[in-house]
Amino acid sequence: RGRMWSLSAEQQRDLALKLTTFLSHYSHLSDSYIIEFFSEDLWNSLPTSWQTALQDLTYPQVADLLLDVSHKDRRYPSVWPLSLLAYRATAHALAFPREHQQDGGGSVKPEEFLKNESQSSLLGHIFRKHVKPKKQHEIRKLGVLVKKLCDHTGCDRVVDMGSGQGHLTRFLSFGLGLSVTAIEADHVLVATATKFDGELLQALEKENQKKNSGSLLPVPSSMPHHLACWVNPKASWEAFIQQLQASDCVSEGVLDPSGPSKKRLRGFELKEGLPVHCTRSQDSNKDKHEEVPAETSSQQSVRREGTTNQSHSDFILTGLHACGDLSSTLLRHFINCPYVRGITSVACCYMKITTVENPSPPGLVAPPETASESDPDPALTQFGYPMSSWVHGLVGHQLSYKAREGACHAVEDYVRRLREGSELLKTHCYRAMLETFIRDTRPELRRAGIQTIKKAHLLPFTEYARLGLVRVGLPPDMALDPGRVEAMLKQQGRVVVFFSLALLMSPVVESLVLLDRMIYLQENGVDSQLVPLFNPNFSPRNFVLVALKSRGWSSKQQINP
Repeated sequence: RGRMWSLSAEQQRDLALKLTTFLSHYSHLSDSYIIEFFSEDLWNSLPTSWQTALQDLTYPQVADLLLDVSHKDRRYPSVWPLSLLAYRATAHALAFPREHQQDGGGSVKPEEFLKNESQSSLLGHIFRKHVKPKKQHEIRKLGVLVKKLCDHTGCDRVVDMGSGQGHLTRFLSFGLGLSVTAIEADHVLVATATKFDGELLQALEKENQKKNSGSLLPVPSSMPHHLACWVNPKASWEAFIQQLQASDCVSEGVLDPSGPSKKRLRGFELKEGLPVHCTRSQDSNKDKHEEVPAETSSQQSVRREGTTNQSHSDFILTGLHACGDLSSTLLRHFINCPYVRGITSVACCYMKITTVENPSPPGLVAPPETASESDPDPALTQFGYPMSSWVHGLVGHQLSYKAREGACHAVEDYVRRLREGSELLKTHCYRAMLETFIRDTRPELRRAGIQTIKKAHLLPFTEYARLGLVRVGLPPDMALDPGRVEAMLKQQGRVVVFFSLALLMSPVVESLVLLDRMIYLQENGVDSQLVPLFNPNFSPRNFVLVALKSRGWSSKQQINP
């Protein structure tokens, strides 16, 4: 164990095989829905020996003995079966280590928030406005890493995908002096980002006036460029470059919602001589000791055919918690587009990734105005998982929607709740109880969406049930057998234990998804590093996938965050 930076091609494939074998063997846990604890009798789906060992555990014992990989003093209240010990040990061993040695050990908050829990001491005050502490932590650390990649490749241009309100964009542009293009599908968020850009610029000018001799940060030569558009995961990289040339553009801080901007984005013009497709190396079976140039011969040809200023079009791709298929789309553009020199990808929302089994998972909706774009190249109509040929060929590689949704859970946060004995722990039991009463009346309403009931943990179950029943169209005063209610409430500890057993799989599922992307890059001649950049107690999706296409770079050369 220890800090995970990179793996050889052989190590990647060996780990993928182990992960798929383990996950397929315990898929009944990762695929389980805790709301069906009572209706599907999930507790009795466990081996009898597991039930005996786990049924009387206190909440802190669940945290220490099952979930916390760093906890060493394991004092078992009873003898555990070897199969249970093996399950826990294997889950911990196969998952990528999430701790970063610079995060100050197991502290809940990073050191930058010890003096003021809402203000990072390492981020300038002009970048903290409108930004929550978690995001402050993320944009500072990722921004510094992106700047290092820019310095390493000689690029000063960055494309920020899924930029939201532009917090990372502003730090990269105003804070680090980079030329940034931000792409966001939500027009409202783009308008907000533009507004915040203007506010920051005004604050910067006030700082200059106060100091009379320059500011802590120079006023940038150009504002960030914001594009309000949806990136089609099935479109070619040429179409992506054309999007960067600006449609529905917010340029120089002016939003024109009525139509495409007349201003073209500087530095992203397509050059003459650009081939229709960028051929990449198809040989994924090269000797593991061979250094494979990351830039293919066709990419070098593109550069020779361009103008002398061709290198100015190069840029770094970044995505901070790019949702679902957007992260895999970034990786494909990184591999195929000759202008993308490097990438930093922080993924999230794994349940929204498309797969063969779930080509249109819940929550994945393409904007209607872009869904009818010209048909993409059939070779590009690939799914978000698996991306690599190797993982696709492994027996048992399939990940269900529920398994991928579980991979988005915050293990560290749940461990904290267990140790604190938080009242929030009762909510899973409440929802599972309600499920039984709903199915008794309307069996077809299996797993009905109720959404979050505000402060459910502070309500008695009868009040929680009243609010939940209304949301599925059932009478709020429906009779609830008091005896059944009391009996199920007594099993809250078992609900917590079962959820924890399934939660143990979450980092393993995430590791397989991220490893598949590393193998995809390796199959296309590019080494990568997986960096646990953020404090996992503070930012659960804390892994950053980092890769460069500069000649001679390999995973042996670390880009230290």
